[in-house]
Amino acid sequence: MQVKVRKRSRLTPRELAIRYGFLVLMAGLLVFFSLASENFASPFSAVFIFQSVSITGILALGVTVTLIVDGFDLSIGSTATSALMLSSYVMVVWEMSAVWAVVFSLIMGAMVGLANGLLIVKMKVPDLLATLGMMFLLVGLQRIPTEGRSISTGMVMPDGRVTEGVFSPSFLYLGRNKFDFFIENLIPVSVVVLLVLGFIVWMFMELTRHGRLMYAIGSNEKAAELAGTNVNRYKILAYMISGVLASIGGILLAARLGRGDIASGNNLLLDSVAAALIGYAVLGAAKPNVFGTIIGALFIGILLQGLTMMNAPYYTQDFVKGTVLVVALVFTFALSRRGGAH
Repeated sequence: MQVKVRKRSRLTPRELAIRYGFLVLMAGLLVFFSLASENFASPFSAVFIFQSVSITGILALGVTVTLIVDGFDLSIGSTATSALMLSSYVMVVWEMSAVWAVVFSLIMGAMVGLANGLLIVKMKVPDLLATLGMMFLLVGLQRIPTEGRSISTGMVMPDGRVTEGVFSPSFLYLGRNKFDFFIENLIPVSVVVLLVLGFIVWMFMELTRHGRLMYAIGSNEKAAELAGTNVNRYKILAYMISGVLASIGGILLAARLGRGDIASGNNLLLDSVAAALIGYAVLGAAKPNVFGTIIGALFIGILLQGLTMMNAPYYTQDFVKGTVLVVALVFTFALSRRGGAH
C-alpha cells in the first residue's frame, strides 16, 4: 500500500515579504524611535499613542466597511466633527444630559450615512462625489449655529446669550479616564471602545451571512445581484454603519477635549483613510479587513508620535504618512500580483 506524503508548501522570499513585511516595518519603527528618543518607550508616550489610535481606528473601521462593498466614504471626518460639535451643543447650549448628547449624535451619524447611501444607490451619484458633497455640506453646517466659533461654557452665542451648560462628568469619563494595565492609567477608555467595536465589526463581517454578502458585493456586485442579494440595501447599510462609527469617534473626541473645537477634526479623514488602506498590506490580505485596519491605525499612531518626539517639523508628517501608504500599497498590489501570493 502506497502512502502519499503531502509536500509542505514553503513561502518564497517574495511571499514572505508581502505577508510579513509590513509587520517587520512596524517593529523596526518601534526599535528605531525607542533608540532615537529616550522617552518614546515611556508609559506617557504609550498613552498618547493609544489615545490617537482610538479615534483614528474607529473612523477607519467605518471606512473599511464602505470599502468592503466597493464604496468609499469621504465624509467620515466631517461626520465625526459634526458629532463633536453636536454633542457639545446639546450639553453646553441646550443644557441637556450626556445621554441625549450621545443619542442625538448617533442619530445624526446614521442619518448622514443614510443620505450618503440614498445618493449613491438611488440617485446613482458616484460614491466619491456623493460623500465629497456631504463632506462640504457638513463642514458648512456645523459652523452655522456658532458662526464658526468653538463651543465652551460661558461663550457668547450669536444672539447675545451666554451659555451656562457644562460637560457632564460621565461624558468626560469616556475621553479622559484610563484603566490600569500592568502600569497605572495606561489604557484609555476610548481604546477599549475601539477594541469592542473592532470585535463587533469583525464578527459581523467574517462570521455572519450579511457580512459575507457585503464582501461578495465588493468582489463582484453583478454576480451578487444575480444571486438574489439586495445590493442597494447592503450598500446603504454600509454607509449607515460608517456614519454611526464616525459619530462615536466624534463623541469620544469631544469627551477628551471637553469643548466643541471646530478645528480638531482636520486630520481625521486623512489618518482614517490611511489606516484603512494600510490594512490591505497587513498579512498580505490585499482586501479591506478589520484586523489590518486596527494595525494600520496603530502604525500611524506610532509613526506620528515618533516623529513628534524627534522634533520633526509638522509639515513633514503628511509627506511621511503618504510615503508609507504608497509603499504599503505597492507591497499589497504590485508585488502580490507578480508573485501570486495571497
